[in-house]
Amino acid sequence: MLTETSSEAALERAVKNLAGAIEESGAKITHGSLPLVQADETQLTQLFQNLVGNAIKYQRRGNLPEIHVSARKNGRSKQTISVRDNGIGIEPQYFEKIFGMFQRRHGREEYAGTGIGLAMCKKIVERCGGTITVESTPGAGSTFMFTLSGRESKL
Repeated sequence: MLTETSSEAALERAVKNLAGAIEESGAKITHGSLPLVQADETQLTQLFQNLVGNAIKYQRRGNLPEIHVSARKNGRSKQTISVRDNGIGIEPQYFEKIFGMFQRRHGREEYAGTGIGLAMCKKIVERCGGTITVESTPGAGSTFMFTLSGRESKL
């Protein structure tokens, strides 16, 4: 059920769930002011957990993950939330394919995973009436952006 949900609280829960991976990788996670959005609280947490978890996982050897989450107003009632990282990046020809079920960009021996994380992210965002896209430069990182109905938090 969609309700007004704090995206900041959802991010904080996701970070708490990823505490082991964050500590092991030395990841630095920062965020700006995040909005209230129309979403399912549990699914929004899962969305952040998948995006931040991927940002931690898909790093160059010896590189400390740096992840920044920000938001900007997009029209009267939409908010675009961005999760930017300094990871390995993605070639443009894979931008659409990576959101498909069981689509893996790298072999299991290189990076663990099932190939369903970004497909789940897409389904979560679409259930909330939003969209998700990626911008990326190979070797320089990626920014995943999703747009949901919402408003700036006045907390």
